[in-house]
Amino acid sequence: MNRRTFINSLAAAGALSSLPLQSLRAVGSGPKIRVGLIGCGWFGNVDLAALSRVGNVEVVSLCDPNQKHLQQTLDEVSGRQSKAPSTYADFRKMLAADQHDVVIVGTPDHWHALPAIEAMKAGADVYLEKPISVDVMEGEALVAAARKYDRVVQVNLQRRSSPLYEEVRKKYLDTGKLGRIGTVECFLYGGGRARKIDSVQPPAHLDYDLWAGPAAKIPFVPPLESKGWRNFMEYGNGKIGDMGVHIFDLVRHLLGIGWPISVSSTGGIYMLKGGSANISDTQKTVFKYPDLDVTWEHRSWGAAPFPKRHWTDGWGADIIGEKGTLRVTTLEYRFTPKDGGSPEGRHMLSKTNNLENVDFGQFGHAFGQVDYVHATNFLEARQERKRAVSNIEEGHISSACCILGNVALEVGRTLKYDPATRTIIGDEEATKKLARPYRGDWEHPDPEKV
Repeated sequence: MNRRTFINSLAAAGALSSLPLQSLRAVGSGPKIRVGLIGCGWFGNVDLAALSRVGNVEVVSLCDPNQKHLQQTLDEVSGRQSKAPSTYADFRKMLAADQHDVVIVGTPDHWHALPAIEAMKAGADVYLEKPISVDVMEGEALVAAARKYDRVVQVNLQRRSSPLYEEVRKKYLDTGKLGRIGTVECFLYGGGRARKIDSVQPPAHLDYDLWAGPAAKIPFVPPLESKGWRNFMEYGNGKIGDMGVHIFDLVRHLLGIGWPISVSSTGGIYMLKGGSANISDTQKTVFKYPDLDVTWEHRSWGAAPFPKRHWTDGWGADIIGEKGTLRVTTLEYRFTPKDGGSPEGRHMLSKTNNLENVDFGQFGHAFGQVDYVHATNFLEARQERKRAVSNIEEGHISSACCILGNVALEVGRTLKYDPATRTIIGDEEATKKLARPYRGDWEHPDPEKV
């Protein structure tokens, strides 16, 4: 299926109903967009596929210190275009050698900030995986770089582009059908963790020192080269930074809220002891706003407090208003009136609009369509030189707040972050934790010097 046929089919199906069809066709035409991909694992390839589907893309560069991932992506891309892209292990060499209009950063979290900042300096717009940073000051530096170099950045917090959630906003929030909102309860019940795994020598196809980069270099275990790096705080921020950021960002988007007044958190490894993972298996975090608490609760163990038909049911938020409760999950919204009336809502995988008649076998296809809308918004923002729907400022607030939840957990105190001074008010110890120490010769980005 060619790009034009693909876009027309999505529009006809309603997947891209939030965007004018002429906009979709516009981003798929015009001069070739020279794209470089940094991070050839799962999410980097998903992001590249989305941009390639809706945009007139030529992949000119691929970069990954994992030669196996690099070769797999090279084979895939070379089969789709006439000229094979150049390949690199080090993003610095890639950015120095090739010219890019867009750079996708789809690396593990500890490698988001430096490549994205250098790509912006080199003149590229950036499609950046979430969370945007591994610490708060990296995020501040990313915002500063985007504004200094006038770059368009789209953070892959793609729920902001979902027509499903725009429907929620118009139907329940803009109309006041939910009433005043006093509490939002974000949740994740489930999520895998690394069992006890013995360390081994890194495989020959992986430059482990370069892969670890500025982060601590722990004894190598095989899950690190796939999605398993999320189990280690050295390279990410646990479940709140990985999955919580999606839901917290969606809540902020729907309610139109920014930085919280304060952040507090409790939790730890309560139940799943003895494994290799060092992220919390239990965490409760409170983001306090005027007359509103937004909470995050995660458990990797036990059962959810409600029935789950699919794992996506256990990942969402309850927006609780005076007239009822609105539950939003990855694929569904469901409004339950306070007066006991029948629930109403919609599921992305229900053709009959029956909340119980759902084909979960279509999960990947349905959520992939949201990725295409998000990619289209980015390309449209590039053309018009405007901020994307999930711009760097919004991505920073959501990412930093989740990171602050972990800092609050570590120090055992409620934190009040001041974005104007980039400090934790009245807490020197916590302020020092806003920037992680970098390993070796790597230099932490400074928002005043990007």
